[in-house]
Amino acid sequence: MMNKCEAVESKFKDLFFEQPFIFRSPGRVNLIGEHTDYNLGYVLPAAIDKAIYFAITPRSDRACNIFASDMDDEYKFSVDDLQFTPKGWPNYLMGVVDQFIKARYRIRGINCVFGGDIPIGAGLSSSAALEAGLAFALNTLFELHIDDLALVQLAQKAENEFVGVRCGIMDQYINIFGERDKALRIDCRSLEYKYYPFVHHDVSIVLFDTCVSHSLASSKYNRRREECSEGVVVIKKCSSEVDSLRDVSVDLLERSKPLMNPTIYRRCKYVVEENDRVLKAGKELEKGDLKAFGAYMNQTHEGLSRDYEVSCKELDFLVALVKDQPQVYGSRMMGGGFGGCTINLIENNGVEEISNYVAEKYKQEFNIDLKTYVTSIGSGTNIITVNEHATV
Repeated sequence: MMNKCEAVESKFKDLFFEQPFIFRSPGRVNLIGEHTDYNLGYVLPAAIDKAIYFAITPRSDRACNIFASDMDDEYKFSVDDLQFTPKGWPNYLMGVVDQFIKARYRIRGINCVFGGDIPIGAGLSSSAALEAGLAFALNTLFELHIDDLALVQLAQKAENEFVGVRCGIMDQYINIFGERDKALRIDCRSLEYKYYPFVHHDVSIVLFDTCVSHSLASSKYNRRREECSEGVVVIKKCSSEVDSLRDVSVDLLERSKPLMNPTIYRRCKYVVEENDRVLKAGKELEKGDLKAFGAYMNQTHEGLSRDYEVSCKELDFLVALVKDQPQVYGSRMMGGGFGGCTINLIENNGVEEISNYVAEKYKQEFNIDLKTYVTSIGSGTNIITVNEHATV
């Protein structure tokens, strides 16, 4: 049976009768640092071993022929005629082409087949894998010599402007800059970064998918952004140098508390504490102390549930189930909230037993079949051959 990489290459040869370049573009997890990105704070994501594979060749004309192998679906367009489509998935790719054209890079058409094993809708950022992966491929194919950070920004703008999703920069950033056995702390204000070792091959990153998405998610998310901005306006009365919650210390927040609505205070409190947790958690990774790192993950979930109020009963239930398990180092909700996944660091020898236990209890409580994804930290987007793909 062919693996995903081989299947994509094989389908490409069937369709286009030529030998393609093969690119691997990973999904990602965010270990700690949630809802800090739009407050210009810190995040600590990692690329994972699940990925989208692109088989691709340049054309001599302006036509783009794209085949999505997992969906058995195709889409054709011209570099000179990019139109948003209700079909959905082609927009992520056309958005990238659109950014290359707007930046006046000289590209031509492509033949492309893509597919992979990043679960759709699980919060592992398959969209950024599509965008940054294609951007990396075009840069390579047409020898454009665009630097990595510019590629990241181009891929983010593709989603912001063409797809119409107001995402931050984290997903595209970790996709390009990710490295095997390393987490990446990103400063969302300066865009500077630092690698931290994550060499724990006896531990898996396990995602428990609630399989729910509450309808209030988008409106509540936007409201949280507004509440943070409202908090900054109040805090500026105590310190005019504050431009975002990134600039706020715990001491300054406490001095501003009497001027604040209690809800706004709790929102700001979570963000200020979370930025501090990311910095401290990175130091624990440097020491190799995964137990201490996991404790910060647990604190993050408490803050997201109690102060930021973006959790839900399903997420809280999953975290509570594993919180006191000795083989679990840390657990928290991951992503925007109100559904989606919890991220858990679990010793390999306990993954199966704990996963079965959690699935059984979750089914009893909510009558929902839990989805479980087991992954590990892999490399960022790169060009590969079929025989090399397993070394990520």
